[in-house]
Amino acid sequence: MNAPMNFNPAPFAARRARLAEQIRAAGGGVAIIPTSPERPRNRDSDYPYRHDSYFHYLTGFTEPDAVLVLCASEAETKSILFCRAKHEEREIWDGFRFGPVAAGERIGADEAWPNEELAERLPSLLGDQPALWYALGHDTAWDARIMEALNTVRANARSGVSAPAEIRDVRVALDEMRLFKDSTEIATMRRAAEITAAAHRRAMQATRPGRFEYEIEAELLHEFRRNGSQYPAYTSIVAGGANACVLHYISNDQPLRAGELLLIDAGCELDSYAADISRTFPVNGRFEGAARDVYALVLSAQKAAIAACRIGNNFNTPHDTAVQILAQGMLDLKLLSGSLDEVIESNAFRRFYMHRTSHWLGMDVHDCGEYKRAGQWRNLEPGMVLTIEPGCYIRPAEDIPEAFWNIGIRIEDDVLITANGPDVLTSAAPKCIKDIEACMAGTAG
Repeated sequence: MNAPMNFNPAPFAARRARLAEQIRAAGGGVAIIPTSPERPRNRDSDYPYRHDSYFHYLTGFTEPDAVLVLCASEAETKSILFCRAKHEEREIWDGFRFGPVAAGERIGADEAWPNEELAERLPSLLGDQPALWYALGHDTAWDARIMEALNTVRANARSGVSAPAEIRDVRVALDEMRLFKDSTEIATMRRAAEITAAAHRRAMQATRPGRFEYEIEAELLHEFRRNGSQYPAYTSIVAGGANACVLHYISNDQPLRAGELLLIDAGCELDSYAADISRTFPVNGRFEGAARDVYALVLSAQKAAIAACRIGNNFNTPHDTAVQILAQGMLDLKLLSGSLDEVIESNAFRRFYMHRTSHWLGMDVHDCGEYKRAGQWRNLEPGMVLTIEPGCYIRPAEDIPEAFWNIGIRIEDDVLITANGPDVLTSAAPKCIKDIEACMAGTAG
């Protein structure tokens, strides 16, 4: 079996250089970033393997049992990769392995060693370093390995070797780096969005009364995989009727009925980057009655929130914008009473809209990065990607007209912040009423 192709090491080397510069600016030190381990599912079966996002961000390397050690001082910067050794028998059973020599060349590491040598080499790598940059508490097994190595260094104090005086959370630096997507990341996320939008169109066209939620989920997964996506970015939500009022519904095992809506929240992962789209549409292909009114309200809120994704606004501006429109609509539909200010100040709107409008998006579907700084919502800047996903969920209650019962609607798009305004990466997924109905009828252009 041949090695995977089409790999460009340059973006990963640039990110390592940026992290090294931050370490040097803080006085120097060594960063240790391991990838995720393989995890057993049951007996002799493992869960599908997914590498650690931080490790992949800096290396692009996808094999398990690997570790990046980044040494940064005024004198030098060095990237050291530890990974699985070449092993002919294991390759017969499990597939290709790079081995340290090929893996080091692939990612542009200065040194590469088999991971069996990590325990022996780690104390010397830590010795006389001012600081250790590591995600303490992220993995207890790795915490124990790090503590053992540090204690080994301390035990050699009489020979003049000193252990790092402090441990810094490397995620603080990496989270801020990952918040701003470079051109390579944006291109990948754009393609992930295109694949996911095509899957939502396929799901719309496959939906009809009598089918089961899992059948529609299968249409999504088929479209993801046939277009090169490695995995779903998260467990797909395919929620018909009352199930749409359960925010994280994932059973996906109920029949679809005429007169009900189907809410789908699903996205693919492509080359380690997530897409995240929600669409809601009628099972029988036509918006009618109260469902049409509520849908129009949520769509209006979403469009306004997207328009608010501009430089100069802060992260919370799209949410505040959506809440204003949703709350007024709830009053207009007689779902709530009082004034708009009262409904917002008292959080009465949260009876029907209980989640926030946005989250960061990137390698993780709920991506890393601070939302506030010094207690204030941070400003939107070019290169950030966030979701815009207002909703309205109406459960049966005595004070709610029956026509509104079990209407659950969420509309979600992925938005890149640019100097020219919001760039909706997921715009190819229909969301206007006429476009959805045309797609479901097979008449969309």
